[in-house]
Amino acid sequence: MRATYIDYRATNSFSSTVISYLEHDPKLAPFISQKPTIDGFKALLENKTVTTNRHTLVDVLKRQYDELLPLSPVVATNIELLSQENTYTITTGHQLNIFTGPLYFIFKIVTAINLAAQLKTEFPDKNFVPVYWMATEDHDFAEINHTNIHGKRITWNSTEHGATGRMSTASMRQAVKEYTSAFGLSENSRRLAELVEQAYQNHSTLSGATRHLVNSLFKDHGLVIVDADEPALKQQFASYIERDILEQNSFREINSSTEKLNKAGFHTQVHPREINFFYLLDGLRERISFEGGTYFVLNSGIRFTPEELKREVQEHPERFSPNVVLRPLYQEIILPNLAYIGGGAEVVYWLQLKQNFDFYGIDFPILMLRNSAMIADESNEQKLTRIGLRLQDLFTGSNELKKNWVLKNTEQDLQLAQEWEELKSVFEKIKLRASQIDQTLSASTEAVEARLHRQIANLEKKLLRAEKRNHSTALSQIDSIKEKLFPNGGLQERSENFGSFYVKHGQQFIHELIRHFKPLDFKFTILY
Repeated sequence: MRATYIDYRATNSFSSTVISYLEHDPKLAPFISQKPTIDGFKALLENKTVTTNRHTLVDVLKRQYDELLPLSPVVATNIELLSQENTYTITTGHQLNIFTGPLYFIFKIVTAINLAAQLKTEFPDKNFVPVYWMATEDHDFAEINHTNIHGKRITWNSTEHGATGRMSTASMRQAVKEYTSAFGLSENSRRLAELVEQAYQNHSTLSGATRHLVNSLFKDHGLVIVDADEPALKQQFASYIERDILEQNSFREINSSTEKLNKAGFHTQVHPREINFFYLLDGLRERISFEGGTYFVLNSGIRFTPEELKREVQEHPERFSPNVVLRPLYQEIILPNLAYIGGGAEVVYWLQLKQNFDFYGIDFPILMLRNSAMIADESNEQKLTRIGLRLQDLFTGSNELKKNWVLKNTEQDLQLAQEWEELKSVFEKIKLRASQIDQTLSASTEAVEARLHRQIANLEKKLLRAEKRNHSTALSQIDSIKEKLFPNGGLQERSENFGSFYVKHGQQFIHELIRHFKPLDFKFTILY
C-alpha cells in the first residue's frame, strides 16, 4: 500500500480544540504536562515518578493471559519487562466493541505500538511497552453491541446488564455467524472467521473474547492487554476511592479546570459529578449518590453510612468503578505510563483532568492524538486521477467539490461576477440620475438592483446545473467514490469495521498500518 499524508485541519473533521493542541497553542500549556514531541518525552522521563506496584501488575497480567501467554512470546517478554524500573507503558484504551467495532479501534492500538517503537529508538536504555486498556467496567452495552460491514449493521442482542467485560458470550452465536458469513469465501476470510470463532466461542466473557481477538491480531508486536476490573489492581486505588467519595475532590478540581479552559476559549467534553464512582457487582453497575448523611446506590437497595462506606472500600475496592473522569487517574496509578493515545474527543476531555492529577500528586501523561486514516484502493485512486482529482480532494464537501470540478473542466465561463460588476456601474448612473430628479427614487432604484442581483445569482446557479448535466458521468463517479470512502458523510474510520480490509489483505493489513502510521508527525493518513 502507498500513503499520502494531509494536515488534520484540511480534513475538516476535527475540533478547533484538537487543532489548537496539535499546533501547540500556548493557552493550553497549563492543561498539559509536556508537548507530544521527543523533547517532551525526554523531559517527562527525567522527572517521572512511578506509583505502580510492578510485581502485582506482572502477576495479574500473567494470570489474565493464562493459556495465551505461551502462544505469545513477544507479549510474554514485554510483561516480564514491566517488572524492571526502566520500563514504561504507552497506553490506549477503548470499549469492548464486538469484532473490534469501528476502524479507529485498530488505529489506536497501531499508534501505541509505533510510538513505543519510536521511543525505544530515541531512548535505547529504556523499554516501552504498548498497552491496550480494555474498558471492561463500562456498562453502555448499546455502544459496543454492533459493528458495520459494507453498510450492514450486525448486532448482538442480550438482556444482560452491568459491566460489559463480565457479560457472557453465550448469546453471541447469531452475531458471530452473521459477521463471519459477510466476507465470502477466501483464505483470508477463513482466517478471520477462525480468529473470531476462537475468540467468542471459546471464552465465556466478553473480556476474555476481546483479549483473545486483539491478541491474535497484535501479539507479534508485543501489545499487552490489561483488564483493570481486578481486585489486586483496585487495592492500589483504594485510598483514592475513599478520599474522592468522601471529600469530592475531583468534582471541585475538574470543575475549576473546566472553567479555566472555557475562559481560555476552549469547549469542554465532560462534567464531573459530586461522586464519580459506580458500585459494581455482577449484573449491576450503578452510580453512587449521597443524601441525608447516607451513601446509596441508585436503582438498588444498597445503602452505606460513611463508616460503612470506608469499610466497604477497604475490604472490597473492586466493587467501586471509576467513571470517565476518574478512570484516567486509576490508569496512571497502576501503570508506569508515559502517554495516553486517544481520539479527538478523548484528548479534549483529558485536558480537563490535569489539575485533579496535580491535586493527588500523580504525574499527568503526554496526550497523543491517535493516527487517523482513510483506506482506499487503487481503483478509487485511478478513477479520480482520470477525472483530475486526488484522494485528498474528497475531504471537500460534495457540493463544493463538484462545483469546483465543473468550473475547472468546462469550456464555458459559468460565473457572472464580471457581468454583475458592469451592471452595478450602470445602476450607479441610474441611481445618480434618479436622485437628481427625486431623492425618494434612490431607494426604489436600490430595490430594483437587489432584485436583479438575486436573479443574476439564480441564473448563475442554473448555468452551473446545466453544465453539471453535461458532466453527469464524472460527477456520478465522484458521488460513488465519496459515498464509499465517507459512509453517511463521515470519516470511514468512525463506522466501517476492519474486517473487509483484513479479508482483502490478510495480516498484511496490520503490517501496512504499522509501516505507514507516524504517531509524532500528526498527519491524517490516506492509504491506497
